[in-house]
Amino acid sequence: MITLNFSPLLKKDIIILILMMITVPLAGVINFYPINAAFRISFGVPTFLFFLLLFRKIPPVLPGFLTALNIVGLRILIEFFQADHFHWSSSFQANFSSFFFYLAYACFFYMARVKRYHNRLLVIGWIGILIEILSDIVELTVQYIVLGTTINFSGISEILVMAISHNFIVLSFFTIMQLYQAQERERQIRKQNEHMLLLISNLYEETIHLKKTLVNAENITKKSYDLYKGLYELKNVPSIAHSIEDFSREALNIAGEVHEIKKDNQRIFAGLSKLISVERFADYMELNELISIIKRTNEKYANLLAKQIQIDYSIRGAHPPYHAFTLLSIINNIVTNAVEAIDNAGTISINIEKNQETIEFQIGDNGPGIPSKRKNAIFKPGFTSKYDQSGNPSTGMGLSFVKEMMDQLEGEITVKDQAEGTGTIFMIRLPVNHLIKKG
Repeated sequence: MITLNFSPLLKKDIIILILMMITVPLAGVINFYPINAAFRISFGVPTFLFFLLLFRKIPPVLPGFLTALNIVGLRILIEFFQADHFHWSSSFQANFSSFFFYLAYACFFYMARVKRYHNRLLVIGWIGILIEILSDIVELTVQYIVLGTTINFSGISEILVMAISHNFIVLSFFTIMQLYQAQERERQIRKQNEHMLLLISNLYEETIHLKKTLVNAENITKKSYDLYKGLYELKNVPSIAHSIEDFSREALNIAGEVHEIKKDNQRIFAGLSKLISVERFADYMELNELISIIKRTNEKYANLLAKQIQIDYSIRGAHPPYHAFTLLSIINNIVTNAVEAIDNAGTISINIEKNQETIEFQIGDNGPGIPSKRKNAIFKPGFTSKYDQSGNPSTGMGLSFVKEMMDQLEGEITVKDQAEGTGTIFMIRLPVNHLIKKG
């Protein structure tokens, strides 16, 4: 069994060719009369040019030849079903010259190398007008040779007007299509940028935890070494000298192993810091854009959890661009917790206000709330009240990270109950000078 392997572009061209062979003949029988009953514009030529512009691998002469055959065949077939007294010879004589028009059009299109001007629509428009006029001349020449027909000046002027009209239709549609493609590319780029921004924000969050781990490892190393020195000094006591020597050696080994862990963590921390600490202008974003990302991301997360959650936000005051990773790491943690806490449906509100040297965030939800006895424990590492469907608890590191960030940024975070009904409000206050670009 023979297997044909086509490149993706060639497969796309084959599909375009099939659609072209069907669409162009059908479009050719659709006419409209913009000026009067004598001035007819057909959609066949504009559709033909539009499809030729889409090909990437197949030379346009082949689609032109096949489409020209289909056009003549369809027109003869239509006359066969519509005419009371149909004659094959007269029908063929009336329609055969269209074959030469479309074939000549495809050949001129190929010779003009129109694809070189794919992003220069005006150039394509002028070339298209010239190609259509030349193709009309080819068709009229064939008619003159075979049928002995003639053409007058009014016919030439009509050809020119028709060529301009056809190319105007194509360029208008092609412009709309390119605009849509540009908008689609912009949406994809924005989606990728949001993904990267959240990814770097998560890495930023991990560096905070890693930095804390480095401090802990340093403290353990120091304590282990102090223990070793204390035990080493007890070696002079004869009754316990043998045991103390073993313990001191073990304490020294522990200090050495923890120090190795610390060095590995330092290398990881240095790599992550280098990745996210090269501050570009893009690292600082407008507040409205940042909160929009948090809103869209968490609404998608809510849909993933099969929850109906509406997220609203309001921003008051004039705000400079803020450090994206810092705010995303803090606010996104709080909002994500609210999404997870709400049972099936609810609302989350984010209210932001700038007061002189501080920025204040008020994040509220109408979830089940936090019991009073747990309010003091929610910021401790490992504390959680959320479990998955299998009964496994979450890590409980989200709010502890937020608290750690608050301490580093000299900010404040408090939690209270909603004034009416159930739910929780987190109040965050941060100094603006820790969030804006320096210099």
